[in-house]
Amino acid sequence: MPVCSYTRRDFIAGGAAVGSCFSFGRVLAQSSDPADLTIEEASRLIRARSLSPTELVRAYLDRIGRLDPRLNAFITVTEELAYEQARERESELDRGLWRGPLHGIPIALKDNIDTAGILTTAGSALFAERIPSEDAEVVLRLKEAGAVLLGKLNMHEFAYGATSGVSHYGSVHNPWNLDRIPGGSSGGSAAAVSSRLCAAALGTDTGGSIRQPAAYCGIVGLKPTYGLVSIRGIIPLAVSQDHVGPMCRTVADTALMLQALAGYDPGDLASIRADVPDYVSALYRRTSEFRIGVARSFFFEGLDEDIEEVSDRALAILSDLTATVQDVELPMPTVRVVPAEPYAYHAEYLEQQEIRALYQPRVLSRLLTGADIPATTYLEARNELTRVQREIETVFSEVDLLITPTSPLLPATIEEGQNPPDVIASSLRNTSPFDAYGIPTISVPCGFSQDGLPIGIQISGPHLGESAVFALAHAYEQATDWHNQQPSLA
Repeated sequence: MPVCSYTRRDFIAGGAAVGSCFSFGRVLAQSSDPADLTIEEASRLIRARSLSPTELVRAYLDRIGRLDPRLNAFITVTEELAYEQARERESELDRGLWRGPLHGIPIALKDNIDTAGILTTAGSALFAERIPSEDAEVVLRLKEAGAVLLGKLNMHEFAYGATSGVSHYGSVHNPWNLDRIPGGSSGGSAAAVSSRLCAAALGTDTGGSIRQPAAYCGIVGLKPTYGLVSIRGIIPLAVSQDHVGPMCRTVADTALMLQALAGYDPGDLASIRADVPDYVSALYRRTSEFRIGVARSFFFEGLDEDIEEVSDRALAILSDLTATVQDVELPMPTVRVVPAEPYAYHAEYLEQQEIRALYQPRVLSRLLTGADIPATTYLEARNELTRVQREIETVFSEVDLLITPTSPLLPATIEEGQNPPDVIASSLRNTSPFDAYGIPTISVPCGFSQDGLPIGIQISGPHLGESAVFALAHAYEQATDWHNQQPSLA
């Protein structure tokens, strides 16, 4: 199979050379419903002029109109803009301009990501009329890559929760079981991708808000290395641990999205200078020499029985794909930056009693816990972040990648999700340490519970180790069929 290399500039500019590389080693056949196509498949058809961006947009908008009333994944649908952008992409193709694999691909964004001239609410009544004047950096990069915006996605208010059931716009429903939560806070993003309401979405992740919903909805979700993708123009939760990343149906699609998103942003204080490798070629990197570390202590304890069984089967397959497997101990954070940073962002609003009433009560309660945290405690927490980030790197002197279950729990019911937040917060137990570490972590589907609820396995790599993470995740995906399953919504 062809394995080609191209830079981010090549990726954005497009061209015949990139097009010839873009086969991923399998024959693609057009689905009867264009919305069933992956990015990889749709991009080839658009490039070959066998599928128009307008046709693809229409297929997604039809599904949104038909299915979203039951899922409540979208807050805003940008129908007119989507058609306008699709026609622009078609006009560019007529002129011989192909921006790359995202050219004409319909995506959607979590509603804490600023979009110029488009409502951006963070799921809150406080921002119910907030219309930014500028795009977030990730939006600018997706536009440059040729993506088409379908709309903004529902979420747990201000990204401060794990259910997506606490939102001014109502609960998001899991497409595999409408009575269950999709996870949070990027629940609308996960539900939309899983139910084919968009080809891909962006989520944000401070404690697991990309990966836990990805696992709960049976899709792929990547939290990149901290600072690799700009968070400028995203309503923050805790800047010291905020990440933004792609949520897709396949690992290959996730690599394509990250290729467009990654890179230094001088306007973002969290952004890091780093070379951006060819993530697509990395999909085919040999995994037979990888040393795998299994973090059994803590991460494999107290698992739901179905998750434990499915995770053990996934580990057996991953063992066959790699050189060695050994148990490892991971450093555990003992002091958390959250909730001091969320309170700092909201302090000006919380000072006004009449504005407090605009917050969802559960989110307001959590925000107020950060009001009286001493500076010494905050500094101790920041020092703790530095400690665990250094210590996690020593683990990778012994292994190349880490494996854990994504969540110890199956999705709760929406009714259960209305319980005190600490009940559901334990669903983020396995994801939140990796936000503190700041290392790349992906959740991929690895099976289902006896009740038909999706389960995810988490693969993590060292700082800027996305290429190795992609390689093993893709190899596992190709060795299984879980990524091809989809919910049976009519």
